[in-house]
Amino acid sequence: MRTYGLIRGFTRLFALAAVLLFSFSSPASADDKPRVRVETTKGSFVIELNPQRAPLTVASFLEYVKAGHYTDTLFHRVIGNFVIQGGGFDTSNKEKPTGPGIPNESGNGLSNRRGTVGLARTGEPHSGTAQFYVNLVDNPTLDPQPSRWGYAVFGQVVEGMTVVDDIGAVATGAVGPFENNAPLQPIIIKRIELVQ
Repeated sequence: MRTYGLIRGFTRLFALAAVLLFSFSSPASADDKPRVRVETTKGSFVIELNPQRAPLTVASFLEYVKAGHYTDTLFHRVIGNFVIQGGGFDTSNKEKPTGPGIPNESGNGLSNRRGTVGLARTGEPHSGTAQFYVNLVDNPTLDPQPSRWGYAVFGQVVEGMTVVDDIGAVATGAVGPFENNAPLQPIIIKRIELVQ
């Protein structure tokens, strides 16, 4: 049921992105940036999304949020002084189904600075789906360069960065299918929901 809803949601993704682009074509105000609360087993933090700079990425992320995709997923990759990454694997370390990859919006002028949130992907530039990461430090090497694509920033942690730092400091190693950098004690995303 959730998978069907997710796929159906993606058929509306580009229409939603077009609406976002039209809606946010005027100068941005604080009300133009939706916020989501990420509730984890280590505490909660709030992300302010930026649909003005990353309309496709934000629209896709919100479709996953509305579909309940992130409920009981893991922060499966934690690299101290770099990033925490999650949203793609369930608590049994199985990858969850996703929609197709979206166009890479890394050239949107937002840099991978401490506390920013970006869309994880494979080596293929347009492969980002549901997985996201939070930068623990400034990571300009993740930004686009003239010769290569970067990783698209689409939000900023505005509350609870200490929780993100606590997650970034946990002990890691090999767990299940992950050869390294996985928390030895699972860090679970209980849910992600829009902040009213």
